[in-house]
Amino acid sequence: MNAYQCISDDVKLGKDVRLSQFVNLYGCEIGDEAKIGAFVEIQKNATIGKRCKISSHTFICEGVVIEDNVFIGHGVTFINDSYPRATTCEGGLQTEGDWKVERTFIRKGASIGSGSTILSNTNIGENAIVGAGSVVTKDVPPNTIVAGNPAKVLRHIEDPAKGYDAHS
Repeated sequence: MNAYQCISDDVKLGKDVRLSQFVNLYGCEIGDEAKIGAFVEIQKNATIGKRCKISSHTFICEGVVIEDNVFIGHGVTFINDSYPRATTCEGGLQTEGDWKVERTFIRKGASIGSGSTILSNTNIGENAIVGAGSVVTKDVPPNTIVAGNPAKVLRHIEDPAKGYDAHS
């Protein structure tokens, strides 16, 4: 354990996981051969698949499921609540019992560009690519490239093994 890593006892780390300094991990699961960059937080009940790369300054909140072979760029933020509030109707601070986690799924082989924000209740399809700085507000189909705010489909990926349109 490194003095510059905060990893709780309930974290499940797969084989050959590489962790940078300044990570905060609690209650999550990280698959074999994943690489987690500096200044990354992964919260409880989040899952990272095998051979994923999570770049620095990324926030992965509770309820996010990232499947195998996924790339997450620098400074990506996930959201797990469509209507966040600090207090209850009575004025007290909310607790875990006052709201429900909304799930997000990043499917196998997808890539999310740096600076993107992924809203809750979305699915990013297998081998999809989210352009840098995008705001994903709805599902992204498999084998497509999306970008913008809100993210819109730019084109279909003809050869998912290469990750781009073979005619480009």
